[in-house]
Amino acid sequence: MTPDVFAPATLGPIRLRNRTVKAATFEGQTPGGRVTPELIDFHAQVGAGGVGLTTVAYLAVAPEGRTHADQIVVTPERLVELAGLADAVHATGAAIAAQVGHAGPVANGRSNGARAYSSSRMPSPLSMQMVGRASEEYLAHVTERYVESARTLVRAGFDVLELHMAHSYLISSFLAPGLNRRKDRWGGSLENRARLGRQVARAVRDEVGDAVAVTAKVSLGDGFRGGVTTEEGLAFAHLLEDDGNLDALQLSGGSSLMNPMYLFRGGVPVQEFAAAMPVPVRWGIRVGGKRFLKEYPFEEAYFLDRARRFRDELSLPLMLLGGINRRDTMELAMAEGFDFVAMARALLFEPDLVDRLQGGDQDRGGCLHCNRCMPTIYAGTHCPILAEGRETLPPI
Repeated sequence: MTPDVFAPATLGPIRLRNRTVKAATFEGQTPGGRVTPELIDFHAQVGAGGVGLTTVAYLAVAPEGRTHADQIVVTPERLVELAGLADAVHATGAAIAAQVGHAGPVANGRSNGARAYSSSRMPSPLSMQMVGRASEEYLAHVTERYVESARTLVRAGFDVLELHMAHSYLISSFLAPGLNRRKDRWGGSLENRARLGRQVARAVRDEVGDAVAVTAKVSLGDGFRGGVTTEEGLAFAHLLEDDGNLDALQLSGGSSLMNPMYLFRGGVPVQEFAAAMPVPVRWGIRVGGKRFLKEYPFEEAYFLDRARRFRDELSLPLMLLGGINRRDTMELAMAEGFDFVAMARALLFEPDLVDRLQGGDQDRGGCLHCNRCMPTIYAGTHCPILAEGRETLPPI
């Protein structure tokens, strides 16, 4: 029997009011790395709009693991603030997830004031510095930081921990053969390259037990030569499933370092991106932005074909992500065996879209996928079209 996407569902030990997920997209509401009233309002609004689970992004396990300085590092000092955020979301009837990770080579070492680390040494296009090679000792330290972060987030009342294993972040940088040139036990074969992700998942599960659900964001394909392919992404997913430490996988794609628009299909606002960046990155985007920010036409459920391969071979619950805006797409995902549907831009435009779809007020969202929201992450993530006073748009 095909599940009803709007009916209650179970994710590991957690009961959700429906099968919709607000995917993690950096909110730009954490100046100084603090939980602010604006961040709380951001997620409470989505929760009040009917979503089953909203995901806070991005929560770093270490200062050098932030993409830039204005991101939250999960420490006991942030416990009270994080608990207030969780309480506000729970008051709406939604559950709350924390996207937990280490940005690896995507971290801006200049902004953070701390050296970035990756699987192998490489130049950073973000900070114009060299990214260091993570040592054996550093990887042990990072794993322990995942455990300590998980402990704090459970105490704060979060329901789900989403481990970030995609987009060329630290774990993903080990998986990508073009980024991982190591000759030790962390490089070479897929089993070696997958070691860090599996180690982190096991350590986090050992810490939290069944107190919360533990999921991972994994790649259907990074979209650059030397990145994680669909075949290797699927093989990695098999390893994670066999280990038995996760309650679900969220299927994503693209690389924040090498090909970000592979995930964000639609318009490419190069000039807006350039204006939001500091010099000299601003100059680089103006000159070479169209080569880095490649354009991929938007289509509904654009990752579905690749995701079907994962669904055919895995028994783990799967979250379908990528261009989900329509009720019939959500129903198709359920019919094809996916367990949850994850949305981001559609809910940024209409935080109450889930309630609107469930109530029959409309059958699709109104987001234009112009991607003008993306450069706003540095000043408070929002839809510029709405900010310009265009309250309604024709459905897509």
